[in-house]
Amino acid sequence: MRPMADGDQARADPAKEASSFVGRRRELAAARKILSQGRLLTLTGTGGVGKTRLALRIADGLRGGYKDGVHVIELSLLETGDLLVPTVAADLGLRDEGPDATALLVDYLSDKRMLLVLDNCEHLLQDCVRLVDRILRGAPRVRVLVTSRQTLGVYGEQVLAVPSLAVPDPARPPREIARHESVRLFADRAASVWPGFEVDARNARSVARLAQRLEGIPLAIELAAVRLRTLRLDGLMRELDDFLEIPAPAPGRAVTLPRHRTLRATMDWSYRLCSPAEQRLWARLSLFPGGVDLDTAEAVCGGDGITAVEVFDLIAGLVDKSVLFSERCDDGVRYRMLECIRAYGGERLQPEEDRTMRRRYVRHYRDLACDNRVDELVPQQLDRYRLLQREQPNVRAALELSLSEPGMGAVALETAGTMWSFSLPSGSLTEGRYWLERSLELSPEPCAARATALWVDSMLALRQGDVASAMPRLAESQAFAVNTGDERLLPYVVRISGIAAYVAGDARRGLELLEESIALHRAVDDVAGVALDLYFAATYGSVHAPERAAALGEELLALCEARQAALSRGYAQLSLGIAAWSLGDRERAESLVREAAAFTAQINDRWCLTQCLEVLAWIACAGGEHARAAWVLGAAHALWQAVDSSPTRLWYHATWHERCVEQSRRVLGDRDFTTAFREGARHGLDRAVVHAIGG
Repeated sequence: MRPMADGDQARADPAKEASSFVGRRRELAAARKILSQGRLLTLTGTGGVGKTRLALRIADGLRGGYKDGVHVIELSLLETGDLLVPTVAADLGLRDEGPDATALLVDYLSDKRMLLVLDNCEHLLQDCVRLVDRILRGAPRVRVLVTSRQTLGVYGEQVLAVPSLAVPDPARPPREIARHESVRLFADRAASVWPGFEVDARNARSVARLAQRLEGIPLAIELAAVRLRTLRLDGLMRELDDFLEIPAPAPGRAVTLPRHRTLRATMDWSYRLCSPAEQRLWARLSLFPGGVDLDTAEAVCGGDGITAVEVFDLIAGLVDKSVLFSERCDDGVRYRMLECIRAYGGERLQPEEDRTMRRRYVRHYRDLACDNRVDELVPQQLDRYRLLQREQPNVRAALELSLSEPGMGAVALETAGTMWSFSLPSGSLTEGRYWLERSLELSPEPCAARATALWVDSMLALRQGDVASAMPRLAESQAFAVNTGDERLLPYVVRISGIAAYVAGDARRGLELLEESIALHRAVDDVAGVALDLYFAATYGSVHAPERAAALGEELLALCEARQAALSRGYAQLSLGIAAWSLGDRERAESLVREAAAFTAQINDRWCLTQCLEVLAWIACAGGEHARAAWVLGAAHALWQAVDSSPTRLWYHATWHERCVEQSRRVLGDRDFTTAFREGARHGLDRAVVHAIGG
């Protein structure tokens, strides 16, 4: 069970709490009042005081007051401020494309009534200041709740200092002691490890003294309470007093613990209660900001004093001590640390061990990325995608470490160059390019890994409309492929050249190059390469060569179904649906695209989903449902706008989009069309999908 009192790390859904919430009535009331009158509230306080937990409860209580939702973004998982805007955009369901992603994000938020919670801002303070300032200026109905050890200093900011929990005087009556928040928290957590524990006349004074010693700091109280698994309360008090070197109080007098020794001393105490092997594993696991499963812990943390077979028992010991908490995920159990506990563990890594672990860590995530390519047509394709979703914070950390560790630039290049197949469906194109361009700058020597990273960066740049950056990258990659005669690299270069030809308006040449790429990929038996070529050729070719596009789409769909590749199947349905629409087969187009929309919404594939909504609007218009078409166009518009794209910039969408708008506007009239369009644009994505595919 997760302690959750610390507040330095949170889950994304404030409605899901791992343990009960205790106290904070005054702070809750104050926060609600401030947010009803102002637009920016910062919760400040030391680590372990409960800022995050309080923010989650505030957000959950205000959920019904924001028609566009409450969004909580964990920033403790980010290693660099460059990824702040892409992370916020992704949490809101947006793709992060374009030269000014902040402007796109603010534009999306401009008409939203929403509460945005930015949790743990202190390590990205200046980036958060800039983002929050722009949101407040450009999105007048968005309110922002921040947790940070430092205030932002943004105009209009109101600050609520989160104090420690109230502690009682041990001399007061037991019933009065039991009402104090710090005592209630201890009793609640103690009962989870010592069933039936209650504060009563026999133990009230001891609990009050313990709360007083720990100054009411929630995390310190929780770390102490877990010791009741093996100690009675009097033993716990003696152990804590001995460690902190606090003399027993004289009758009628309280002992005051120096403020600077509370939480740090409690973590020192918890650390010393661990065995040497548990201490070492605690330090090693601090490398994982996104948590870790058992297999990864064994692979990365085993060795050099910890055998792989010991890892499970050591993890169990750290869970028992509340150093780790466990949570269920799709394929088992993951183990996480609260952020301040993770930071403490990182301090315990000795320099030589730290270097060894960093290298092992970055190589593990390089191998994980290479072994789980999402573009490969395998039955495990969707499992791979979900695995990379879970591991994204750890992959980010590995990339940052490899870019800062001497001699590891080649590993960064391989990792960044392989992650493209995740960046596309996840909508993290800006982040993908961020890592690619840093890696390319660090590793300028010609090699196959660099040439791969170059064509990948070119492809992502073309998807963002950044032709100026794409073409030099493509030229360098092409030169390497031709000069070295690399038969596996060359087809990818030809593919990107075909996309570039379409972007330049040369449809005939574009299709020729994509079909050449198909042939080259087949020659080297690269099925994944063939599949992506088929997708591009079917979609781009649907306007000027719809029959050929339909044949390619059919081939792609059959290939995906034969290989049970669920993720690629959604793209096959979209491409074949667009081709069927161009051929006048509205019924088949609708069936294919509706199914693709439902699936891609479920797995959070925003690029495919955006296009599906666009096509479903055309279909509604063709069926005489003009109000519905306008509504779905509005919903699609919100996503097109967020991705810094539009159907008019993709030529296989442009003509049909313009006809749909013109027809619906003519039938409905300007006023009714605009009303329906705006209604679709302002609703959340879930409702947009339901409305678009609901029949």
